[in-house]
Amino acid sequence: MNTLATTRLQRGNTLLIALLLLIALTMLTLSNMRGVSLESRITANRVEASRLQNLADAALREGEFRFYGPAHLREKLEPKKANCAKNNKLLRSGNNKPCLLEEMTDSELDEFFSQPLSFLRDNSYGNKYSKQTGQDTNDLADDSTAEIAWMPYRGLDAKNKLVTNDKTGHAYWNSYRVISGSSENEAVNPEYGAALEGKGTFFFLINGQGDDQIATQSTIAVIYTGLNN
Repeated sequence: MNTLATTRLQRGNTLLIALLLLIALTMLTLSNMRGVSLESRITANRVEASRLQNLADAALREGEFRFYGPAHLREKLEPKKANCAKNNKLLRSGNNKPCLLEEMTDSELDEFFSQPLSFLRDNSYGNKYSKQTGQDTNDLADDSTAEIAWMPYRGLDAKNKLVTNDKTGHAYWNSYRVISGSSENEAVNPEYGAALEGKGTFFFLINGQGDDQIATQSTIAVIYTGLNN
């Protein structure tokens, strides 16, 4: 009887140890699974962030490209809302028009500079345009004349229009002329009345964004030789 009891006790101890080992292995497996799941989410977030950044950077290039060349100089220096429409497409001639946003107050410009996406969507300034977000732009027909705050990115080659979709994502851009004060303007364009004639160095804030989620900006300086040249 003592031998049988001892054997049963040993078996019970063995089962208990096995159960504890099983619990430990289960906990370890669950921990590893959580680690793998977290790593997968981090990787996915990095890929998504990279995709959005690439979209915004690409849109910047078109916004900058629109200021190249002397054609339509007045419309490169003075805002014209009709140019902020989907029917303003790249031309094979290279004589392109930018989407130049309407003039802002100093406080509006500060907010726009720090939060370009939410500013155009939420600030009353955005009411100057019938569509204030990239998604609003995307919902319009390709030849729409509606005045929009964000122009769709179509690439840099008028012969080969870039077609985007929900899978690749959508990119948008706009621009704003930064007008310096009188003293700064005189330092950059010392000739009297040069700026009024479209002659000298002009500065523009270019904004690009991807899917209304991430925005990027650049500032360019462009030299023009005047409205009469």
